[in-house]
Amino acid sequence: MTLRPLVAICAVLLLSGCIRPYHMEIGQGNIITQETVDQLRPGMTRAQVRFLMGTPLIADPFHADRWDYFYSLRRSTDKTLETRHITLTFKNDVLTTVEGDVAVKKVSSN
Repeated sequence: MTLRPLVAICAVLLLSGCIRPYHMEIGQGNIITQETVDQLRPGMTRAQVRFLMGTPLIADPFHADRWDYFYSLRRSTDKTLETRHITLTFKNDVLTTVEGDVAVKKVSSN
């Protein structure tokens, strides 16, 4: 009689090691997609860029003509961390350059 509860407890403990709890994917920062970056054009105003990309994650008061966007996503399945960083530079409140991890299409500013 005392062996059955002991076997049941051991079985539950062994099987509980096989169950993996659900872990959410955690994204932080501004979502930066290739489609969004492809829509950026030299000559866009700050308001147009903010509408398209959102509020910049980093707006440095010492570099008022530079906006930095950063995005990180920790995947729940394989514990990898995907990061993206993009820097936008303005001159006279107009977008001049786009640099970063996402490929930027070369377009003319007509």
